[in-house]
Amino acid sequence: MKAARLASIDMLRGFVIVLMALDHTRDFFGLAPFQPEDLSQTTPGWFMTRWITHLCATVFVFLAGSSAWLRGARAAADVPPDARPALSRYLLSRGAMLLVLEWTWISFSWQFGYNVTIFQVIWALGAGMIVLAGLVWLPRWCSAAFAAVLLFGHNALDGWQPGGLLWQALHQGGFYPVAGNYGFVFVYPLIPWLGVMAAGYAAAPVFRLPAPERQRKLLLSAAALLAMFVLLRTWNIYGDPAPWSPQNKGFAFDVLSFLRVSKYPPSLQYLCVTGAIGLALLAAFEHVRQVRPLMLFGGSPLFFYTVHIALIHALAGVYFMVRYGATPTFIGGALKLPDGYTPSLATTYAAWLAILSIMYGLTTLWQRRPNLGSDVH
Repeated sequence: MKAARLASIDMLRGFVIVLMALDHTRDFFGLAPFQPEDLSQTTPGWFMTRWITHLCATVFVFLAGSSAWLRGARAAADVPPDARPALSRYLLSRGAMLLVLEWTWISFSWQFGYNVTIFQVIWALGAGMIVLAGLVWLPRWCSAAFAAVLLFGHNALDGWQPGGLLWQALHQGGFYPVAGNYGFVFVYPLIPWLGVMAAGYAAAPVFRLPAPERQRKLLLSAAALLAMFVLLRTWNIYGDPAPWSPQNKGFAFDVLSFLRVSKYPPSLQYLCVTGAIGLALLAAFEHVRQVRPLMLFGGSPLFFYTVHIALIHALAGVYFMVRYGATPTFIGGALKLPDGYTPSLATTYAAWLAILSIMYGLTTLWQRRPNLGSDVH
């Protein structure tokens, strides 16, 4: 039973890795002079290509918290006191390693230079592990309370934007200048993501339950989150700084407006709808045969993430040079696309499939190396 549960976690993690690769492929191969979620310019195809990838960060961070609990609890009902020092040390060291990785190789991979230091999902994971290293010393209900306060309360701070390094890192996000043109780019402000990781830690005992009870709780939780999203969104009550509204462009665009929740920072509504989908998929993956590529990617998420951005960036550069004789550039903060280029979803999806094929081969070789197993934990 335990193996099946862990297999479903790897399947879900692998699934969202595949979606993540689609989003990053779009970033490089599908550059467009508009944001995919800009309802005044986008199409349903571009919008949904972006929207479905919202699932990735929520699942990654939640499962990282759950994996921490599973690592410490092993076969026990909870993390025993004598296991907490080792778990705390592991989370501190792992978190610090992820921060260094984000600020060095990952930031470089996005730019092939070092004009800014980027704080994205690896930063959120690393910082979350460091915070979790302290929470493991407390009763698990403290992690649940910590998560609830951050997740339900952070949108109350949306109207307060004092700026400053600390507040941008915690909630506001954006560019923080350091010297000249160099600065920090906070894409993933921490407050809500720390809440998601703590929630994953607090909820992890569900994975020790018998399969029928576990699946029932996962589906009930998914239904509750979806109902909360629909309630909050329908009446624009609370939980997202960008309310939905009729678009006067047909029913499809009204639906897109309803779905257009805020990711930077992630709103409560964003976390509700992506969390609902993630939990439902987690239950569903226990009823399907294991898919080799998803299990492979889900078992080595850090390797995949570390390699795939630079790979996509390099291949996109080759593609643009061969086809258009120039690469996209930013001039004065504005995107300049090569002459003759038009954004294409077909090209984006074809490139995505090619990237997945290459990463399948590379990840297979990585897992075949001696004395190397999963990097899930």
